[in-house]
Amino acid sequence: MRLSFLPQRPWHVLGTLVLAGLSALLFAHWHIPLPWMLGPLLSVAVACMAGAPAVSHAPLRNLGQWTIAAALGLYFTPEVTALVLSLWWAIALCVLWALLLGWGFGQWLTYRHRPELSALGEGRLRATTYFAAAIGGASEMTLLAERAHARTDLVALAHSLRLVIVTVLIPFALTFSGLHGLDSLPQSQRQVDWVGLGWLALATGAGAWVMRALGRANPWFLGSLVVSSGLTMAGIGWSALPVWMSNTAQLLIGVSLGVRFMPGFWRSAPRWMASVVLGTLVMVALCAAWAAGLAWCTGLHPATLVLGTSPGGIAEMAITAKVLKLGVPVVTAFQVCRLVAVLLLAEPVFRWLYGRAPAP
Repeated sequence: MRLSFLPQRPWHVLGTLVLAGLSALLFAHWHIPLPWMLGPLLSVAVACMAGAPAVSHAPLRNLGQWTIAAALGLYFTPEVTALVLSLWWAIALCVLWALLLGWGFGQWLTYRHRPELSALGEGRLRATTYFAAAIGGASEMTLLAERAHARTDLVALAHSLRLVIVTVLIPFALTFSGLHGLDSLPQSQRQVDWVGLGWLALATGAGAWVMRALGRANPWFLGSLVVSSGLTMAGIGWSALPVWMSNTAQLLIGVSLGVRFMPGFWRSAPRWMASVVLGTLVMVALCAAWAAGLAWCTGLHPATLVLGTSPGGIAEMAITAKVLKLGVPVVTAFQVCRLVAVLLLAEPVFRWLYGRAPAP
């Protein structure tokens, strides 16, 4: 992945941002869903696969996650928080569902690819398929896979492809099905106050810094979200975020997804990639069916639970809920709880099922 922390060629970063901005404006003109995220994602992905020197500057990606999380936290009013807490049993069921779904996908990958990956040995094969299929963050699952001596390239490839498929597929499906604009849980703060916005930025930035100092996963998103939602729960509404700021954050996140697609991406392990594409589509269908059943039990709208249970990333699914107005707090709570649970449980469950993978 072309992720730059100290860009030696800043014009590559600038050129990538210009391409992303133009594509976002074009997608918005064409009324394509989530133009500020999908436009940059697809244009940068095509540019990278064509060999263009497109890069994602890490501090800008972090800034995008920080901004989006601060905006999402503004939805967690006391009334909304009470609703989310009343759904604890549904969230717990969805965590169990995610673990089972990832395990089943991993079993299928093992069955399908055992002949070509047999040289790895059974332990490393199991580690590769298990962590490639787990519904968690790409970087975190790749790190866990490395500790289990798995083929990390295949794990990272699987998560990158799954994330992009879900991020593109679900917004289009929900938009063209007419399932949007159904949110009955409005954001508490709608007015932009520049002094208040400065205080919000300082507070959420401090939260992100603390999470990073503690070594937590996805600190810029989770730290900002915890502080912003905590302030809103306490009835403190300093400021809303300007629309242009939210759009810019979506653009930066779209760029960070697009740069995952390097030259020759589609020629690397084509059979493995075909399995990941098929498995991801099946998981999306199964999650949609699961969401429909859960909607019947909870009384929530099925579209909200499709986003809450889909095998995508927190930021991407929460952005979709925000733009399409589909229950942002519920989607965010479901996705965050699943991410934390999978991060905590994925490795212990792997050891319980298969033991420690032997060193290569």
